[in-house]
Amino acid sequence: MNWYMLIPLIVGLLCALFGYLLGRLFNSRRVCYNCDSYQTKIERLQAELTACRNQKTTAKTSITETDEGTRFNAALAKSVFGKSIKENDLTIIEGIGPKIQQLFHNNGIRSWKSFADCSVAECQTILDSGGDAYKIHVPGTWPKQARMAYDGEWKKLLDWQDVLKGGR
Repeated sequence: MNWYMLIPLIVGLLCALFGYLLGRLFNSRRVCYNCDSYQTKIERLQAELTACRNQKTTAKTSITETDEGTRFNAALAKSVFGKSIKENDLTIIEGIGPKIQQLFHNNGIRSWKSFADCSVAECQTILDSGGDAYKIHVPGTWPKQARMAYDGEWKKLLDWQDVLKGGR
């Protein structure tokens, strides 16, 4: 065996091992010169995200209050109907009683707005799902009545209900 060939191989292995160890040593002590600026940037972005989320929550709340809360005027409704009316009470609609209201609540329709956005066919499907006792009801005007209640058109709703018989 030629010893002259073995010496460069041993020196190469020793250099590789020494380089690896030096790299590990200096890499663990490596100082991040930009860490402070990155940390500041992360904190600023987190603050912006929190502010954005808070703004989104505030906007959602104000939209809900505008859509659901400010349209309902209990005093005006009481003056027109002569009785206290609760907001989103579906029984104010001609032809709907407590059992039908519960049937609609079970199907996710709990407000005048959601009822107004429901089609007559969807109303009939919900009634049909309740069984034979509900098949005699005709929900042809119910979404329109719900829209009037949602919009606060109490006098118009009462006048129309005086003409209707059982919601038809």
